[in-house]
Order: sequence, then C-alpha cells, then structure tokens
Amino acid sequence: MHLSVAAPPHRREDALCIAAEHFAFCPDNIWQGTHHDLAAYAEELVHLNYWALWWH
Repeated sequence: MHLSVAAPPHRREDALCIAAEHFAFCPDNIWQGTHHDLAAYAEELVHLNYWALWWH
C-alpha cells in the first residue's frame, strides 16, 4: 500500500510513535525491510511525504 503523507513528522519523537503504529499494522516493514530496528525506521519517516507499507 502506498500512502501520500500531507503532514509528515518533523521530530524524531513523533516519527517513533508513527513507526510503532506502522509496526503494529505492518511489521514486515521493519522485520524484512532494510531497517531491522524501530528507531532506524523512525529516522527515515522524518520529513518523508510518501510511505510504503507491505506484507509478506
């Protein structure tokens, strides 16, 4: 699923909350993605206006 994000997080703390929601909804983004770590995934969400969620 591809999402256009009108108001992406601008702070790491906000991105970490969103990353936790993504993990609950779509853990493959972290487990099988390039991040393997919730904090690293969150870092990439800061200012990112396009999110891709996928399931294996």
